[in-house]
Amino acid sequence: MDDTILEMRGITKTFPGVKALDDVNLRVRRNDIHAIVGENGAGKSTLMKVLSGVYPHDTYRGEIRFDGELQRFQRIGDSERRGIIIIHQELALVPLLSIAENIFLGNEPAHRGVIDWHTARARTRELLTRVGLDEPPSAPVGKLGVGKQQLVEIAKALSKRVRLLILDEPTASLNERDSDALLQLLRELQGQGITCILISHKLNEITKVADAITVLRDGSTVETMDCREDPVSEERIIRGMVGRDLVHRYPERTPEIGDVIFEVRDWRVYHEQDAERLVIKGVNLHVRRGEIVGIAGLMGAGRTELAMSVFGRSYGRRISGRVLLDGEEIDVSTVGKAIGHGLAYVTEDRKAAGLILDEDIRINITLANLDAVSTSGLIDNRREWMVANEYRDALRIRCSSLRQPAVNLSGGNQQKVVLSKWLFTKPRVLILDEPTRGIDVGAKYEIYTIINELARDKQGIVMISSELPELLGMCDRIYVMSEGRFVAELPAAEASQETIMRAIVNAGGG
Repeated sequence: MDDTILEMRGITKTFPGVKALDDVNLRVRRNDIHAIVGENGAGKSTLMKVLSGVYPHDTYRGEIRFDGELQRFQRIGDSERRGIIIIHQELALVPLLSIAENIFLGNEPAHRGVIDWHTARARTRELLTRVGLDEPPSAPVGKLGVGKQQLVEIAKALSKRVRLLILDEPTASLNERDSDALLQLLRELQGQGITCILISHKLNEITKVADAITVLRDGSTVETMDCREDPVSEERIIRGMVGRDLVHRYPERTPEIGDVIFEVRDWRVYHEQDAERLVIKGVNLHVRRGEIVGIAGLMGAGRTELAMSVFGRSYGRRISGRVLLDGEEIDVSTVGKAIGHGLAYVTEDRKAAGLILDEDIRINITLANLDAVSTSGLIDNRREWMVANEYRDALRIRCSSLRQPAVNLSGGNQQKVVLSKWLFTKPRVLILDEPTRGIDVGAKYEIYTIINELARDKQGIVMISSELPELLGMCDRIYVMSEGRFVAELPAAEASQETIMRAIVNAGGG
């Protein structure tokens, strides 16, 4: 039997004014884990949408062969019937439905038109066992963490007798432990005869599990590397992605740290739904001018809850404690008041909470500071265009025009728009929650450079990240958080992945 399960030849896909894919070729061996890497906007997701039928056959040029047979998919259902299943970065689950209802949604086992829930629940238990998830089929998906929701998506794919599983940034929202568990599951599925295509910006994960790696750049195939012949280094992958050697992952910086600008004292926050559950337990934090302060911790440690509760009480109830700016207590009881005092918060979820995706770049950039582009309550369009153009140039936002909807930008450029929105408020303290999630190495470097420039301008920076190398490469000081408390505070010179994880484990959060 031919060892090629999938071959895509000469795939070319054009959108108005943009050639997203230009004569792309991809060959995937049967039973491989085949990684596809590239910068944001390189064409990875577009290629997979062509493969899965999101973009119908007559909307692109080129051919797709699966199991040696020419395919002309017109919709997702066509590719799924052949066993090609795609799991997108934004999970397609219904939070209010149970695990069983989600797994068999649109594919329910039925007898004479009546859903057989006994069979559905029994099959769900079998599928959950295969993916290593110990949850009852009746559990609402919305109550599960992101890592468990990923496993439900994979179980859903297995219910459709998947042969080629495509995962788009499956670990982007996961901590290191959950990511490792998911990668191990991919190896187990490989042992069961399932071929995987893995799209990820986390190169350490790619080199850990991939049997082959295809690099895309600017909508074209650069090369395919066989990891079985020789180990492939992250540096070689980066060279293919960006077209040059990236000597440093993090820009060099000489810290110039001043007096304390921002303090949080004895901060306590109760859960939004469970009024008796204390989520943030007496946290104390301070940031100096020009300092980049990191917050490390496992998922569920309370990092985002802390940031959101400080920023206008966007999360939680029964909040107590004090917030000080330049030694004086400030009122941050609403988002407007927090912004007015010079605080800004870049959310971890740019698509759901950071941007109005259907609106253009110009509107998104000025959204948090409309007073600055208004006269007598009316938007000054000329001033708005000038501001948006200024930030597009300053942050090097790649777009066709300022009228381009945010939804059509790459992840890296979307993140730059979110940053622009908050920089336009002229903040004194900037809280960054997972600022490079789902962004390629080249765009990450640009974001890091912007953060360093803000620190050089004497702003205080708080940086939350699940990627420990990122915190170690960028921060002057790191707080370690576990179960709603800070369990360690480490200067950069004393911090390492080992010391951070040891602090978490010793505190009982491992």
